Amino acid sequence: MTRVLAVAESTKPRVLRRAAPLLCGCALAAGAVLVAANDPAAAGSRFPGCIFHQTTGLWCPGCGLTRGLHQLLNGAPWSAITYNLFTPVVVLAIVWAWLSWLRTSWGRSALALPASLQRTILAALPVMLVLYGVLRNIPGEPFRALAP
Repeated sequence: MTRVLAVAESTKPRVLRRAAPLLCGCALAAGAVLVAANDPAAAGSRFPGCIFHQTTGLWCPGCGLTRGLHQLLNGAPWSAITYNLFTPVVVLAIVWAWLSWLRTSWGRSALALPASLQRTILAALPVMLVLYGVLRNIPGEPFRALAP
């Protein structure tokens, strides 16, 4: 009897390790369904507005991501990009990270980018986000098109 309990206890961490990304994936899918079904840009939307924008009146680099995701999930990729240029990048990064987590939890290697591409992304992304945040707050054309 004690041997059965010992085997059950030894498999518990593995079961939890494997279940965590699956549960997170279900939560991500449920969130995607919620965003797809409810337009964040509609009057009376249940989604909260950007606190940074409400406080400062400026657009942060993340403003428009929820509206862009709604457009992307409803088959309007160009409209998604008009809300935030980084919408597809964020979606791909989330999917990539989740798939890597899922693979490692099942004992496989994580998805990997070539080291040179990883270094380039890690160096360029912060600069691009700051630049995007600054440019989308410059009044007038052509920068007005960057605001959501």
